[in-house]
Amino acid sequence: MDNKTVQELIDRYVTLSFQVHKKAESLIKGQIGNELTNDQHYILRYIHQFKECTSSELADAFEVNKSAITAIINRMVERGLIQRTRDENDRRVVYLTLTVAGEALFQDCQEKVRLLVESIITQFDETEIVNFVNTYEKLAAILTNKKKEELGE
Repeated sequence: MDNKTVQELIDRYVTLSFQVHKKAESLIKGQIGNELTNDQHYILRYIHQFKECTSSELADAFEVNKSAITAIINRMVERGLIQRTRDENDRRVVYLTLTVAGEALFQDCQEKVRLLVESIITQFDETEIVNFVNTYEKLAAILTNKKKEELGE
């Protein structure tokens, strides 16, 4: 590819990436309403997926400082959505799990998000959406490897 074509593709990618990210975040927020912030929703999703985790794991997964995660977790604990449990063998380790209320709220939000995403992906034929998801997974892997290279891992 020549430089002009590469630059045009870069410009399209950056513009589209921003538009898709912002619009998707806005649509998801519209579905989950005032019950949760998008960050809180993603944290509930992560804990639901892994059953339990630590604040450090969340900070690594979301690529933010542990203090940012701690502030969010504190609010969610106060609301009764997440509980903290100390490791019996190492009291310094604190595990985070969903409470019954946290699981119920996650399931409610999950269904709303599922319906939203379904309304979008059904506008594509199956081959298009499978190819898109495969390509998006490939992009995620490339970005993960790029991040590891930056960190010298």
